[in-house]
This record gives sequence, C-alpha cells and structure tokens, in this order.
Amino acid sequence: QVQLVESGGGLVQPGGSLRLSCVASGITFRIYAMGWYRQAPGKQRELVGRITNGGDTTYPDSVKGRFTISRDNDKNTLYLQMNSLKAEDTAVYYCNVFGRADSWGQGTQVTVSS
Repeated sequence: QVQLVESGGGLVQPGGSLRLSCVASGITFRIYAMGWYRQAPGKQRELVGRITNGGDTTYPDSVKGRFTISRDNDKNTLYLQMNSLKAEDTAVYYCNVFGRADSWGQGTQVTVSS
C-alpha cells in the first residue's frame, strides 16, 4: 500500500515562500520519478514539478524560476521549495509517483493572500 503524506502548507502573503515535504512509504522510492501537483477549487489537477530518479527536473512555465523540486532518497522524502508566491498559486498541493493516478494523499493547503 503506497502512502504519501504531504506537509508544510499554510497561509502566506504574496511574494512569500514555503517549503513543502512529502514522505513516501510502500514503494522503493529511489527508483521512481516523482511529481508535485496542485488543484485549485473548480479546476483540474496540474503538474507543477517532476523529478526523475536521477535528479533531472521539469517545470511548467507557470512556476518555472520560482519553484524547485528536490528529493532525499535516504529519507524517502520529496520537497517543493516555492518562492515569490502569487495568489494564483493558491491550491491543495499533492505529491505522487509520476504517472500514477489511482490514489492520492490528503494534500497540503497553500493559500497566498494579502
């Protein structure tokens, strides 16, 4: 049973920063590409960062230059550093194995508001 536990969200002002964490269990974490996703109310879930098992990263234009995805294989943990946050970044953020869509964790709420 794959378990994904996200944490680190909260309320921040525009221009602020947050670092999200995701602890994975039930998989051999180090061999899988991983992704961070977000979903705002009434909108589709979107990928905001991908990292391969070798550490190569990919970002959509909406977050490129502001978000950084990383991983610590010794801790089975995925991270998302978010800087220069904007109101449109407000969403629930989820982690998952890249390409997996059958099950998701609770997610962590990020709210960017003044």
